[in-house]
Amino acid sequence: MKKVNPEYLEKARQLSEEEQERLLSRMGGKLPRKLEKEKLTLLEAMAIQLELEDEQLQEWRARMHEIKAKELAAANAAPKSKKASSTTSIEPETKKANKSAKSVKSVDPSKKTDIKTDIKSATKKGD
Repeated sequence: MKKVNPEYLEKARQLSEEEQERLLSRMGGKLPRKLEKEKLTLLEAMAIQLELEDEQLQEWRARMHEIKAKELAAANAAPKSKKASSTTSIEPETKKANKSAKSVKSVDPSKKTDIKTDIKSATKKGD
């Protein structure tokens, strides 16, 4: 049986009733059975659970550090691609459509005109 660390015993004593309940609800493995069979006191079981959770947290942090280091190395090793200029790939027909679309967007919303009329006039100007 694992010996109870006095530091964690003190931490367990300082827990509020709600914190104690939450800690006990997370308890797994053999610990709840030892508590039920009265091989451990409630305080000892909580101290052991606190210690186990701290160990698990340290392991998780170490794994996350490794993952982040690998991601950073992969990001630095990946070749950087240059973006193609967007104007060079647009055909003249598409430029006309873009121009007429811009003129439709710039219509004053305070004017109460029919949108179809605005579109027609914009496409006639572009022709």
